[in-house]
Amino acid sequence: MSRSLRHGALGATAIVFSIASLTACGAGNDAATLKVRPDTAAAASGDISIQNANVITQPERNAEGPAVVSATLFNKGTKQQTLDSVTLPGTSAAVKLHAAEGTGPVVVPAGGRVVLGGEGNASAVIESSREAAQAGNVQPVVFKFSSTGEISLGAFVVPATSYFQGFGPSSLPVPPAQSPGTSTTPSGSAAGTPGAPAGGSESDSDTVAPSDASAQAD
Repeated sequence: MSRSLRHGALGATAIVFSIASLTACGAGNDAATLKVRPDTAAAASGDISIQNANVITQPERNAEGPAVVSATLFNKGTKQQTLDSVTLPGTSAAVKLHAAEGTGPVVVPAGGRVVLGGEGNASAVIESSREAAQAGNVQPVVFKFSSTGEISLGAFVVPATSYFQGFGPSSLPVPPAQSPGTSTTPSGSAAGTPGAPAGGSESDSDTVAPSDASAQAD
């Protein structure tokens, strides 16, 4: 064999050996842990799936005021379900649910979705921001639905700044105007980005709860 052919064969062997070594390293030491994981909280059970779940606190760590749970709830079933409760295990925090219209239950329509948080959307308000976990932590959250039951996940705790500002704690949806002679009383919920849909239940809208991935992209 000529010298040039021998050099070519040795070079090819070295490349194959390098690739084999890298493959072996990837397969060892629990290669599954090397997979890229999404940095948004999501969970599913039965017909219901939850995406982009976050606990959004006051912008300042020591600020007084409420916090909110923000998420997008999907229902792939043929029957609507109601979101009956949201709880924060390990805390004494109470979470109050408000429909987009200001009254009635939070309904996740069949084949549709509903957004928690944001202007014109339903809301899940934590009465005291300090009762939620500190920003940067993960807070266990349990969503209870009328048919599916409980779905648990770990939601990221973020302050209402930057991308999350429009979904942070503000004022509650106000019920529709009543006939003359009656009055309505505003209560407290999550604010949102301008142009968000006015309905609590939505199947065609592009509005979704914010995710950490979007915030990092900014």
